[in-house]
Amino acid sequence: MKKQFLFLLLLVVSYSYSQSVNDYKAVIIPVKYDFLKSENQYRLTTMTKFNLNKAGFVSFYASETMASEYNDRCSLLYIDVVKESGFLTTKLFITLKDCYGKIIFQSITGKSKEKEYQVAYTEALNEAFRSLYELKYKYNGSATAKVQTAIQPEVVKPMSAPVAVVANVVSESVVVNTVIADSNLLYAQPTATGFQLIDSTPKVIMKLLKTSQPNSFIAIKDTVQGSLILKDNQWYFEYYQNDKLISEKVAVKF
Repeated sequence: MKKQFLFLLLLVVSYSYSQSVNDYKAVIIPVKYDFLKSENQYRLTTMTKFNLNKAGFVSFYASETMASEYNDRCSLLYIDVVKESGFLTTKLFITLKDCYGKIIFQSITGKSKEKEYQVAYTEALNEAFRSLYELKYKYNGSATAKVQTAIQPEVVKPMSAPVAVVANVVSESVVVNTVIADSNLLYAQPTATGFQLIDSTPKVIMKLLKTSQPNSFIAIKDTVQGSLILKDNQWYFEYYQNDKLISEKVAVKF
């Protein structure tokens, strides 16, 4: 009786998830997971793509250039592999999140007692993907329909001049760069240490590390490190360049 109940519960949960994942046309794979030291270590990124394709998903690495039909970042899912702590046991599970960081699907926890990392990670990841296979994913076109519905009633007003980046010198030591454009809006995706800010491509533009203050992050953009600070309900990326403090206004949606 207990086994029948658990089986029924699994079917209900799987059906509920399948109704969600089918709304998304592709999955984006990071080149590195937070618990690993290097890109594609133990070939986990490669194995993720293999398993996603095997489960019926279209998938892309975050570093790949995608066709224009995948430009709507909210029609995509973003996969992550998470490691759980375990004594003498390797435990991994996967999550699929939407463009706002909401978890759409979380797998069972795959386990392995193998001592060699390569073998253990492979075994645990493959076991975690079993629950994703059970969803029998098939894209239903909902993302495209939602985008078209949202676009049809929109009235675009002509602009008198193109939006640009304006640099204003506030003092000899501080420069403020103001960016005013919706196209520059960055979206915050949660990570183990904070957030990563991605654009509509999607491409990772900046990485944020949590501090003791909720309105202040250590910010890393390319090779530049500074701070992302909330001031007057606006976010600013501040860093030093040639002994001058640069403050750039950044549009972020958390």
